Amino acid sequence: MKFPTDENVMVGLDRADDAGVYKISDELALIQTVDFFTPIVDDPYWFGQIAAANALSDVYAMGGTPKTAMNLVAFPAQQMELSVLRQIIQGGIDKLTEAGVVLLGGHSIEDRELKYGLSVTGFVHPKKVLVKGNLKPGDRLVLTKPLGTGIINTAVKAAMASPELTGKVTRLMAMLNRKAAGVMLDFDISACTDVTGFGLLGHLAEMVLGSHRSVRLFSPEIPVIPEALEFAAMGLIPAGAYKNRTFRESMVLFSKTVNRPLQDILFDPQTSGGLLMSVKASQAERLVASLKDAGICDVAEIGEVFDGPEEKLWIE
Repeated sequence: MKFPTDENVMVGLDRADDAGVYKISDELALIQTVDFFTPIVDDPYWFGQIAAANALSDVYAMGGTPKTAMNLVAFPAQQMELSVLRQIIQGGIDKLTEAGVVLLGGHSIEDRELKYGLSVTGFVHPKKVLVKGNLKPGDRLVLTKPLGTGIINTAVKAAMASPELTGKVTRLMAMLNRKAAGVMLDFDISACTDVTGFGLLGHLAEMVLGSHRSVRLFSPEIPVIPEALEFAAMGLIPAGAYKNRTFRESMVLFSKTVNRPLQDILFDPQTSGGLLMSVKASQAERLVASLKDAGICDVAEIGEVFDGPEEKLWIE
């Protein structure tokens, strides 16, 4: 299948990335992305916040600043009160306001299944675009949010998560990657992505493919929501985690010390997860410290990049 393109497309459909990038001038490029999904929390206002944060995250991952957004809504008007939709939209608006992004409009349809999200446009300097496939040997990998939201949400659906844990994970998913992206711009970042539906290992696999690089992760350093390990050990694994494992397991090599619950968490699909950055080794410690100073408490250096034409993910 051949897609239309032109010489100003900097990031398009030739390789999987977080967003598309189109060069406007020598000083300006547009980042464009779109994302929407069904509710992952019961509270409509928080659902709106999480969906907005998730959509904005792709622009941050590309090294850009989100500027405008358009709502995407599918709503079962015959089954739900319009007040539910108003709360969702308000949640999205409040998150956009926090991000300094202007809502320009949108589109809605009537559907049997509720869905909400946004298309987002951002700005970036053409020479400062960050992509997934630019890993450098010797780089260190830094992750800004803990893993396990997919497993926790599965526990919530099974009525096994406490209100305190539910609230904690909801706030985590609604947290913008704005501060992390701002800090990142002051460092030599080779590649970046946000960790979402493919899980940590799925998104790392996308970074590694075609790079002639491999990655080594140090599992004790990877930030994880503690309760997620408990639920994983009980078998509360979302279907998406099994799909992610099946799709990428040929690239992944686990040490015998990495138990099955932790393996499941590394494949766990995240919603509005953190940024995964590949940074120059000499700057990794300072990057982590700067992110913590910015209030990103769970950030951690989790691994390293090395020359490896076999393009594998080694988990120790």
